[in-house]
Amino acid sequence: MKQHTNYILPGPLGVVGGIADLLHRGFLVKFIVASLFRVTWGFCLAAVVGIPLGLFIGWHRRSEMALNPMVQVFRPISPLAWIPLAILWFGVGDAAAIFLIFLGCFFPLLLTGINAVRNVPSVYINSGRNFGLSPTDLVYRVLYPAVVPQLLIGLRITLGVAWLVVVAAEMIAVDSGLGFLIVDARNAGNRYDLVVAGMVIIGLIGLLLDTAMRSLEKVKSFRWAYSEE
Repeated sequence: MKQHTNYILPGPLGVVGGIADLLHRGFLVKFIVASLFRVTWGFCLAAVVGIPLGLFIGWHRRSEMALNPMVQVFRPISPLAWIPLAILWFGVGDAAAIFLIFLGCFFPLLLTGINAVRNVPSVYINSGRNFGLSPTDLVYRVLYPAVVPQLLIGLRITLGVAWLVVVAAEMIAVDSGLGFLIVDARNAGNRYDLVVAGMVIIGLIGLLLDTAMRSLEKVKSFRWAYSEE
């Protein structure tokens, strides 16, 4: 890429021109799809593993006592600190980025599940048992309605984390995506119009993702969980 402007910080017209240039070259859609692909896989894998495990640990207090020290050791480690190992294990590509996103999302969702069960009032559980609910019915009719609001909030926050991690991971571990676009534009002729264009696109997509997660609260199957609010 050749230098597009002599200004270090491009103006609005320069940013719009950068976005138009990306569209014309076919890079914009390609990089957005690549980033969303990695976020989707990493986030969904973390949700599938982290939330059920968190609910299980929160429901069984002995498991929490046994596993909590290990969780607290690994939780503060930044996902970016795993980049050298991710590249060593998976090479440069999608798998390394997905692994980093998984790590960035797993522990927040795990703790969300644990805390959601902790915050269920014991009177609800005792009442269900007194009415003779089976363990399955107790989970579905008492635990599930009580934890859904907190799980949705945790998913919404963690999706933002996933979007942050993928951009950082793409600057190092892959050769496509919006994070790669920013680094490549800086290195290949100081195209700061494309750098800022990439930043704007990242922010807009982040807003759309957050709006989509917030809309889950309006889904009919979840709305009853908020009936007390």
